[in-house]
Amino acid sequence: MDSLPSGKSRWTLCSLLCLCLLSAGLLLCSRPSFPAPRPWEHFSRVQVQQAATSSSSPHPSAAAAYHDHRLAVPPAPAPDTSSSDLAEEEEMATGSAPAPAPGPASAWDGEEEEKCEAWDGEWVQDPAGYPLYEAAECPFLSDQVTCRRNGRPDSGYEQWRWQPNGCGRGGSRRRRRFDAGVAALEQCRGRRLVFVGDSLNRNMWESLACILYTAVPDRSRTRIDDVSSEYRIFRAMDYNCSVEFFWNPFLVKLETKQDRTRALKLDQLPAMLQQVIGADVLVFNTGHWWTHTGKLRAWDHLERNGVHVKMDGEEAFNRALRTWARWVDHNVDPTRTRVFFRSVSPEHKSSNWCYSQTSPITNGTVVPWFPKSLISIVETNIQSMSTHVTYLNITHLSELRIDAHPSVYTTNREGKPLTMEQRHQPIIYADCSHWCLPGLPDTWNVLLLASLMRSPADVHLVRKDK
Repeated sequence: MDSLPSGKSRWTLCSLLCLCLLSAGLLLCSRPSFPAPRPWEHFSRVQVQQAATSSSSPHPSAAAAYHDHRLAVPPAPAPDTSSSDLAEEEEMATGSAPAPAPGPASAWDGEEEEKCEAWDGEWVQDPAGYPLYEAAECPFLSDQVTCRRNGRPDSGYEQWRWQPNGCGRGGSRRRRRFDAGVAALEQCRGRRLVFVGDSLNRNMWESLACILYTAVPDRSRTRIDDVSSEYRIFRAMDYNCSVEFFWNPFLVKLETKQDRTRALKLDQLPAMLQQVIGADVLVFNTGHWWTHTGKLRAWDHLERNGVHVKMDGEEAFNRALRTWARWVDHNVDPTRTRVFFRSVSPEHKSSNWCYSQTSPITNGTVVPWFPKSLISIVETNIQSMSTHVTYLNITHLSELRIDAHPSVYTTNREGKPLTMEQRHQPIIYADCSHWCLPGLPDTWNVLLLASLMRSPADVHLVRKDK
């Protein structure tokens, strides 16, 4: 065994060891510290990795080099061949640098939220970003709203993007390389979304189902369940996501009696609504059916407490909304369920006729068709509720889209596309109530999903008229 070093040698060794440790400590302290990534940064990196993994998917709409999680920013044009742009795209595709993303409170291109009024803005052409999907990709779209399939020759109505005031203009190429469908899937992951209302809410349901369906990497892992003529479900199994539609145009119960008369029960909601309790998102609407008169009116008499009552249309509408509001307050858990009420979808008839229109209204007068008093009834009832209800006020932005209706490129009562003879009779056959898909309802869903990214108290979609 070697002999132990002398005392002087031991002191020298200890001194050298201390100096080494001190140097290592200084080196460690001098290294820059990197904070842990924020959740949205992690999400962006995951999206980049998913895009790279899914690039070999047989469905090109499910693959992209970069997926941002904001639903307000559409895809960008294909990049040009300049070296700086190519270098930027390569860096993003490889994931060597984190893709930029905004804080979670901003739904409109990183602008300050208090400056952004989602209901007030303008329509801008964005052929690089819209449409969000092709109708041919969605086999479950109803023939009534697949306008190009029904012979509509123009497609410009599919290429307009809603630009809210104070909410940015789309940003750089990097920010605009974005797949709204994949972002929508992430918003719907683990969620159950339910639309309840009339055929305009079915229009919105079809739009969202198609946005999701065309983004799913494996479409064999989706399903459409036609439970009944009044209940349809879209499921994306790998995302544990379902989007459902209940047809209920009045929200309250419409009952057919044994004598075949129809009673609109202003104090009852259909029993089927019990099935929506516990959903993560509820989107209600009503409006159009309350304005029908004569042979188009869906009821023969009104009922309260089981007896016939007589009252004017506005009072009946108000009582029905009060019944619905009480039901929501007593049955919906706001800590689990987000509740939305979509405002009235405008028609374009009479002074603003949709026939042969190919671009939005930019100069001219918009003639509202729906009574303002009924809109006030909706807003008053929502404001009086104890449950927080987000009011998706899509009325004004939709009033400008005189070009977006099926018009004569729709179906007849037998569900068949209009014949050439019928197309030449637009006064009889033009549909100026529903909306072509792809088209305007896609924007309604962009607004809906963008608002889900923020807490209910931070969503500014209630129009504050002066």
